[in-house]
Amino acid sequence: MPSIFSSLGLTTAQDSINCGESPTGREILFLVDGLGADVLTQFADAAPTLARMQSRGSVTTSFPSTTATSLATLTTGEMPGAHGMLGYTVQVPRSGGRILNTLKWDERVDPVMWQPVPTLFERAVAAGITTTHVAAKRYENTGFTRAVFRGAHYKGANIAPDLISETISALSQSPSFVYLYVNDLDSAGHSDGVGSDKWLAALGAVDQLAADLIAKVPTGTRIWLTADHGMINVGEKIILGQENDLLKDIAVIAGEPRARHLYLSAANPNSASEVVSRWESALGSKVRMHTRQSAIDAGLFGSKVSLDASERAGDVIAIAQENIVLLDPERSDKEGAMIGHHGGDSAIESSVPLLTAQK
Repeated sequence: MPSIFSSLGLTTAQDSINCGESPTGREILFLVDGLGADVLTQFADAAPTLARMQSRGSVTTSFPSTTATSLATLTTGEMPGAHGMLGYTVQVPRSGGRILNTLKWDERVDPVMWQPVPTLFERAVAAGITTTHVAAKRYENTGFTRAVFRGAHYKGANIAPDLISETISALSQSPSFVYLYVNDLDSAGHSDGVGSDKWLAALGAVDQLAADLIAKVPTGTRIWLTADHGMINVGEKIILGQENDLLKDIAVIAGEPRARHLYLSAANPNSASEVVSRWESALGSKVRMHTRQSAIDAGLFGSKVSLDASERAGDVIAIAQENIVLLDPERSDKEGAMIGHHGGDSAIESSVPLLTAQK
């Protein structure tokens, strides 16, 4: 997004992907939730429009490879250590163990304080660029939208023809930028798995939407298509604390099945290294472990980590490898029912395509 906004004349944004100047001052970023880079190789026949678009290579997401974190990185141009959106769920510091679901939010948490970095939308509007966010109506007033998409003019649309009409309407002025979002592919992957009939139907619908966009937008409009993460189908399921001692010294479980934030109990607050050793002994190569400090030192959340972000990170971070999922025992039925998962650091989960087309 910094590169695209740079092409529209935002002088404070850097063009790192060589966009150049926008041909007509009209740019669209089409974000397909859950579209991994591998999809275009394995399922090209189901997405002929996407296969014909010009590939600008693949992009590696920030960690964890999950919607809340990736979209915050996209819309701020900063890594998670700066914007503070460290996962699907994290513990709210000094809250007595309360967990914030960053997609569903919690009105006790101020979105602007939680994610304080000015968005590219805010910066663009201040520079005179018309910015519009087109997505399902249900997302319009959520805390997540206020945290990550503030500054953009929201246009809610629930069906493909309305998504296209709102996008075209938003391009009436120049310079203008439209962020278009759909999540049907991600939803189908979670419920039925990558490659399932439901997932293939969702991929076909995404492809048709892309085809309609290319056909109907104003001449000269440039369309960029990317994603927030890929997805793997589950293999082995490990329920934490069930027939294992993986929850010893753990008070709060957050994150998601492929990337867990684990918070230590008050009774043994200095046991992070013991927990890491215990998990590594039990799971071996099935998991990659970090203490909070080792994660920061390794640059897991980027080179800059604010105090707020560091306090939100788990005392211990567990990243599932291969096709393993780490299930919260209190949510194991719901989490275990999902076939498709993401959040980890595998190439499949963290590599997304960057495609472009021009009318």
